[in-house]
Amino acid sequence: MSVAVTKGQFCADELDLAANVNEYFQKAVQYLELDSNVRESLEKPEREIAVSFPVPMDDGITRIFNGYRVQHSSVRGPYKGGIRYHPSVNQEETKGLSSLMTWKCSLVDIPYGGAKGGVACNPGTMSQNELERLTRQYTKAIIRDIGPRRDIPAPDMNTDEQTMSWIYDEYSAFVGRSELAVVTGKPISLGGSLGRRESTGYGIAAVALDMLVVKGYDPLLSTAAIQGFGKVGSWAARRLSDAGIRIVAVSDISGVYHKKEGLSIGQMVEHLKNSSNGTLEGYYEDGLTKMPQEDIFGLDVTLLIPAAMENQITSKNVDKINAKIIVEGANGPITAIADAILEEKGIIVVPDILANAGGVVVSYFEWTQNLQGYSLDKDEIISRMDKKLKGGLRELLKTRDEKGTSLRFAAYIIAINRIVEAMNMRGWISHGKRAAI
Repeated sequence: MSVAVTKGQFCADELDLAANVNEYFQKAVQYLELDSNVRESLEKPEREIAVSFPVPMDDGITRIFNGYRVQHSSVRGPYKGGIRYHPSVNQEETKGLSSLMTWKCSLVDIPYGGAKGGVACNPGTMSQNELERLTRQYTKAIIRDIGPRRDIPAPDMNTDEQTMSWIYDEYSAFVGRSELAVVTGKPISLGGSLGRRESTGYGIAAVALDMLVVKGYDPLLSTAAIQGFGKVGSWAARRLSDAGIRIVAVSDISGVYHKKEGLSIGQMVEHLKNSSNGTLEGYYEDGLTKMPQEDIFGLDVTLLIPAAMENQITSKNVDKINAKIIVEGANGPITAIADAILEEKGIIVVPDILANAGGVVVSYFEWTQNLQGYSLDKDEIISRMDKKLKGGLRELLKTRDEKGTSLRFAAYIIAINRIVEAMNMRGWISHGKRAAI
């Protein structure tokens, strides 16, 4: 089925993540009838930090790296957002992701604003020592702009609890005391929260299972395909499989692994743990077939979870989609053009700013535990996260039904409306109109 949605209705570059996020933002603020001064205040980041710093490499050569930290909004609390290491990192992408964090934190109603950071590098070609030196140099470059009450980084693409440990150590040396709350996503031995490692994937699964029930699908009779089997997709797969969902396909950079009868997710996880290159390459079980990357989108499944990178479903492949429900595991995996086509086709999309918010919700729990010097057990952490996300989904569904719009549009309305209210109460704006929802 082909739907008549033209590219001219949207941003010039379909794959520009910042422009896609801005597209959703502009539609929401127009609906809310916000004054131009309020719109501009919401649209522009409060601070954009660009740094260049030297890193001695193992071969004795010193290279210069470019890094960024964009602090979008602090109206509802300190800035919060991940740090990613990837060759594609740039200021515009970081800006778009920082605003996405603002809307995400507002939507799930935790007292944070949005931020994002990153370094343009290829971590796959760097040694552990080089990554440590890079992280410490980047931290020194932005160290006056972060802090437990100012801006709290977290892991993102190609960063992990080891990266956060280096940042924590560097910052603690700078202030002359231990500051566990300066970052989240730390190892348990350094004040990390139980459940943080699996939180994003578990949260995606919780939202997906709830959405299946809302739409009348029996989880035990439902099927799923998951694009991306890393630190997000693999945990989502585990929880969905444990709930009785038949996972018929998963993919990573080595290809798509498909089995109509359902994959053995536990075996795949074990293979991944023992893999020399961190992929599913070489995995096999009876009945499995391997498919090209793009074929995962054409599978006839109840549930599709794109949990790899942004811009995976576009105007070029959206017509292949056969899933009944899409739950966005990655940030921005569907472009604005493709999103409009999916809406016209009647395919439900649960947006990233709710679906993958489990990570930031549990990061919040980690932060509060560090500040107050106590710890919660894993079951309580996951239970609290589930309650937060399921409550957010119910609010989204209610707003969608009242406004007759998509779940994504409803999410932006709720998130922006909540921020405007905070701005009004703090006296940051004086004439901002706010639509009651």
